[in-house]
Amino acid sequence: MNVKIFSKEGQDTGREITLSDEVFNIESNNHVLYLAVKQYQANQRQGTHKSKERWEISRTTKKAFRQKGTGGARRGDMKSPLVRGGGRVFGPKPHSYEFKLNKKVKDLAKRSALSTKAQNGSLIVIEDFGFEAPKTKDFAKVLTSLQLTGIKSTFIFGDVTPNLWKSSRNIDTALVVAAAQMNVLDIMDNKKLIISEQAVKAIEAAFSNN
Repeated sequence: MNVKIFSKEGQDTGREITLSDEVFNIESNNHVLYLAVKQYQANQRQGTHKSKERWEISRTTKKAFRQKGTGGARRGDMKSPLVRGGGRVFGPKPHSYEFKLNKKVKDLAKRSALSTKAQNGSLIVIEDFGFEAPKTKDFAKVLTSLQLTGIKSTFIFGDVTPNLWKSSRNIDTALVVAAAQMNVLDIMDNKKLIISEQAVKAIEAAFSNN
């Protein structure tokens, strides 16, 4: 698959890059995509939810009223789950939501995501670029040149320099990630995926070792 290479000014450079069919032109596996996104989001959860059980409640242990003859439910002290403010029965406890996926499954998910973007015309390849100083307006100019202002987009670079990251971090609609750290959600959760030449080579090299 041949794709045109654009400059950061949005101009066609007149050059093309050949994308590997093994990475950018496979049949998408939707179930694997679902598993990869589910794993990423599950691994982000803190799992710190907690409710107090009966033994953790600090209340009097005196029986509130006699056992029979009141017409109410039979219960003991004020720690009972039947009382407002009492302990909770089978409440949530802190635990991890993390689960693992086979490396081949995760790699297939990334290739499926990249192929989906390439096949539906949502992938743009640009020349490598950087900034001499961290300025948000410089990155905003790149978005304007590529007609991406206000459009949710992900930029993947071979190497994300501090100036590049700082220039983009205040723009809500743009995400900048390094090829080595990209995940399926980064690739799919956008309208446009922009990949630098260096990142294309890094991605293809990573999958060619499998």
